[in-house]
Amino acid sequence: MPIPYLRRLTGKERNAVSNRHLGFSLAFIAGAINAGGFFAVDQYTSHMTGIVSAMTDDLALGNLGLALAGLGALLSFMCGAACSAIFINWARHRKLQSEYALSLMLEAGLLLCFGLMGSTLSLRTGLFVPVTVMLLCFIMGLQNAIITKLSHAEIRTTHVTGLVTDIGIELGKLLYWNKTHRPGEADHVKSNLPRLRLLSTLLLMFFCGGVTGALGFKHVGFISTMPLALVLMLFALVPVLDDIKSILRRYWIR
Repeated sequence: MPIPYLRRLTGKERNAVSNRHLGFSLAFIAGAINAGGFFAVDQYTSHMTGIVSAMTDDLALGNLGLALAGLGALLSFMCGAACSAIFINWARHRKLQSEYALSLMLEAGLLLCFGLMGSTLSLRTGLFVPVTVMLLCFIMGLQNAIITKLSHAEIRTTHVTGLVTDIGIELGKLLYWNKTHRPGEADHVKSNLPRLRLLSTLLLMFFCGGVTGALGFKHVGFISTMPLALVLMLFALVPVLDDIKSILRRYWIR
């Protein structure tokens, strides 16, 4: 990929095109991690609605251990989002070009750890759940916070319920029959077609990523996350190198 494109893709300066392209890529990766991770840990790690619902059921049924496992997954997702916010705000206050790339680099590093040591981590338990579950939930929270921050909550990569809801809303507007109102009038109902295309593409990329991740885990196991980690590193590399060059330049000037 050309360096200027990578700089726009994950750098500090944002525009609608780079947000969409990064959103599509991260939606694919999120789908791959979520569906593929199910083969590894028997649990979807981006579906906080389901996890919280399962916690309430487990508490009602007296399954305290399972409820605590859900709590561990929930806290891991939350900590990932918090960590992303800390990284982004830390870099923003220092006017770094890698404002968003740092969190992506961290996600890539964690995916590498998962790919290399996933089978070992699955045997260890922390916060009531296997470390693999905590790690994947942390990664999902980290990634969702990145794209939410840089797109001002316009794009989500793991929140498929929200995507499907918004697609349904736009389809409802598209199918609505404006019997008495002309275009431009206050009560005229009009679908936002660019937004509908954006949401539909995000959903499609998540689905395609899910199929790819599931097949990868089925046939080669944990190591299938390595290409995803390398892609994330490639995305984040240019802004990080820009900051390193800038810091070194200031150091030598002194």
